[in-house]
Amino acid sequence: MNKPSDDKDFIAAPSPADTVVGKPPRARVSDAVDPDETAGEKLERKRDYLEGFLQKQPETDSASGAGGKLQQAVVDALKEIYDPEIPVNIYDLGLIYGVEVDDECDVTVTMTLTTPHCPVAETMPGEVELRAASVPGVRDAEVNLVWDPPWGPDKMTDEARLELGML
Repeated sequence: MNKPSDDKDFIAAPSPADTVVGKPPRARVSDAVDPDETAGEKLERKRDYLEGFLQKQPETDSASGAGGKLQQAVVDALKEIYDPEIPVNIYDLGLIYGVEVDDECDVTVTMTLTTPHCPVAETMPGEVELRAASVPGVRDAEVNLVWDPPWGPDKMTDEARLELGML
């Protein structure tokens, strides 16, 4: 039988229980308070911070992606296309389900029509694609025509309903 040897081929790391770590100092309110600051100065400092916070504009510098300038420009272009039978633009009518802009500035518009037998079923998607592709900065545009979920009057904006006398 082999007898265990006292010679070790490794060095064990010290146990966490063996190391003594001092506690970090506690934060005290008195450390953060300036004893020379008056109540008026403190109020003015808070007011400056609040004004800066309220005046900061959201950062929407990115051209692509949700909420980007390019997406908004495409939406604005689509709002210029009107349904030939209803005096409301196709965006407010609820025919546009989504406008996506990827990192290469390619636009994908997901849309539907009021009915599959719509008289403009053959021409409307082409017009939407052409209008989206003509926005400056768009590299390519594609339209996905979907029928699910089906369009209904509940998809219209309040402005469209008001225009059609439905409110």
